[in-house]
Amino acid sequence: MSNVNALVKNVGLPRIIIAMFLLLMFCAGPFFGIPTDTSVDDVLVRFGMNGVLVLSMIPMIQSGCGLNFGVPVGVVAGALGAVLSLELNLTGPLGILVAIIFGLFFGAVFGFGYGLILNRVKGDEMIIATYVGFSMTYFMCMMWISLPFQNPSSLTGYGGEGLRVTISVQDYWGGQLSELLKIPISSHLVIPTGMLLFFALMCFLMWGFFKTKVGTAITAVGSNPEFARASGISVDKMRLISVVVSTMVAAVGIIVYEQSFGFIQLYDAPRAFAFPSVAAILLGGASINKANITNVIVGTILFQGMLTLTPAVINSAIQIDASEMVRIIVSNGMIVYALTRKAR
Repeated sequence: MSNVNALVKNVGLPRIIIAMFLLLMFCAGPFFGIPTDTSVDDVLVRFGMNGVLVLSMIPMIQSGCGLNFGVPVGVVAGALGAVLSLELNLTGPLGILVAIIFGLFFGAVFGFGYGLILNRVKGDEMIIATYVGFSMTYFMCMMWISLPFQNPSSLTGYGGEGLRVTISVQDYWGGQLSELLKIPISSHLVIPTGMLLFFALMCFLMWGFFKTKVGTAITAVGSNPEFARASGISVDKMRLISVVVSTMVAAVGIIVYEQSFGFIQLYDAPRAFAFPSVAAILLGGASINKANITNVIVGTILFQGMLTLTPAVINSAIQIDASEMVRIIVSNGMIVYALTRKAR
């Protein structure tokens, strides 16, 4: 009994319940015509697609800036980098590499401005971050129409102005990570090795960053800003660096998502990535001032697994095409649960 209590205390009862429910969905799938290998394939792909975006939450949480509801700022930076890569007609590994480089650059620029704002609103970071994310998204809605892009595959055509709402990257660098070193296990299960290795690389870089002097200072600022200030650490500088790093990682994360999804999503699409990323890291066991890579991995698997399997199983069970409705209910339900659990 003591071992069970220790497990519940260390892992957390909510995560155990969600993990058991997810396992139940895996087991129930074959009875409703959903092969287990198909379920595993879907979860692995969505984990690889979203993992880096969730990873971008760590720097801001560790610095005491709280949950990064302004992740659309990084998403916009990555989308801009991706569009510029297409504008240069770059394909293959070079195309996605240039997209990431542009994304990192714009992520640093946008993150710097974002960080300056958050340093002026200490104590209300998460509220202001939400407004900043929404404002940046809608400011770029005007830019997507106004900027002088020329690539015919990106433009609306038919006499319209600006870029398309969704732009295909399949003929450019779509699947460059997903297809790299992929391992076919069965007709329904292909392990996206390249995408998972890239996520592992990003996790390693994040781990290494927090082993540096700057990373340690960021953690100190988040744990006890007064003590950090007394130790000669510039609290505002460390907070600013954490926001810049978080925004840059989010920019890379959306490019990983786009190469797997096959499309760049513009205009109001970046808004959709904030709450799922926040909910995932909270479900993984993070708090508003402490997070680690384990929280990212566990939370992303639980969130994306539930989001993938539950609609599919329920849809097959009731023989009604209600998958989108179930997906919305499950997604928003987990988001509300994660946020209210940490608000108490």
